[in-house]
Amino acid sequence: MSGTIENREAFLEKIAHKLNHKSGDPVETPEWINQPQWAVYQGTSTNQLVNVMKKACESVHTKVFETDAGNLADVLDHAITEYGGAPVIATKDQRFSEFGLVDVLHKNSVSIWDTAEGHKNIERAAQANIGLSICDVMLAESATAGLFNDKDKARSVSLLPITSIVIVPQSLIVPRLTQAMQMVEQKVTEGSEFSHYINFISGPSNSADIEMRLVVGVHGPVKVAYVVVHDL
Repeated sequence: MSGTIENREAFLEKIAHKLNHKSGDPVETPEWINQPQWAVYQGTSTNQLVNVMKKACESVHTKVFETDAGNLADVLDHAITEYGGAPVIATKDQRFSEFGLVDVLHKNSVSIWDTAEGHKNIERAAQANIGLSICDVMLAESATAGLFNDKDKARSVSLLPITSIVIVPQSLIVPRLTQAMQMVEQKVTEGSEFSHYINFISGPSNSADIEMRLVVGVHGPVKVAYVVVHDL
């Protein structure tokens, strides 16, 4: 698509004049006196962030299970049962094995996302009752689970099933989106392989577009639960 931009230079010159410099001059980033993006929850301990997250979960209709690594398998099994059990699908995430959850996945006949099976994965996710994921970063302020999606950790697993259960290692809980993006920037700077798609989930889907009445579970998972693991 091509077109003509009229009066662009004159417009930019006018803006630059109001800012007391010439158009095209380099601009230094100002050092803001107040930086709430860093100040909010500054110095808050990880345990305190867990409490912040749990409080935020009340607003986004999300249930929280708490456990340690030694009891994670039992708690996850209990959560799967509480939300109705099979069919269950999980992302292909090495951490399920590292966290000792292989037996629980087998017990509940969990389907693992497998790129070799192509579109069948999406069909399974659409028919699943529960989707299991492990979060990559958790925003305490809004109880938002950040999932760094890739070919093995597909967003269909957290989006299409009726219930989404997300395992949350406590060490991955940060105050806000600012700290999450700092983590992303550090990984990029270090040259780490990194997902091009980050999915942020704050509880079940909902909408208040119609007559300002909040309806939960409109176009995604109807229920969301987090399993916080305190020593991971």
